[in-house]
Amino acid sequence: MKVKTISDLIDWTRLMHHQLSLRLADGSAHHEQEMARMLLSYLADHEAALVKIIEGFEHRADTKALNTLVYDYLNHEPIDLQRSCETPFAEMNFNEICLSVFDVHNQAIDLYRGLLGRADIPEAKELLQSLLDIEEHETMRLAQQTNRMRDM
Repeated sequence: MKVKTISDLIDWTRLMHHQLSLRLADGSAHHEQEMARMLLSYLADHEAALVKIIEGFEHRADTKALNTLVYDYLNHEPIDLQRSCETPFAEMNFNEICLSVFDVHNQAIDLYRGLLGRADIPEAKELLQSLLDIEEHETMRLAQQTNRMRDM
């Protein structure tokens, strides 16, 4: 998918979280370790919920912000799922799963921070800040939950 506008970026991000959710769910179905299966299932559900949150941005966001061009700021695909998920989740241990998922979220955070610094209009800045806030909040929430699971 070619990302040209913030609307495209939101679509792309939503699809990325959806694909991640599907990969996590597949890993959960095939993992041999119970704790890893529980983690993968939790993460898959979390990513699916994040998809719905991101969908809401498309419906509520200012049209001017959604149509803001961003392609000048992107030299490549915004987030590389292959980099983070080279190995199937069913073959990863607990820590590797966490590192992989956090890498995806950190790429999204870095992307939104970079775009926020280049946004020209207030509506675009506000929308990008909201998207950044969601990614940061959800990443912190994941960190707390995975640490709790690790302590079990």
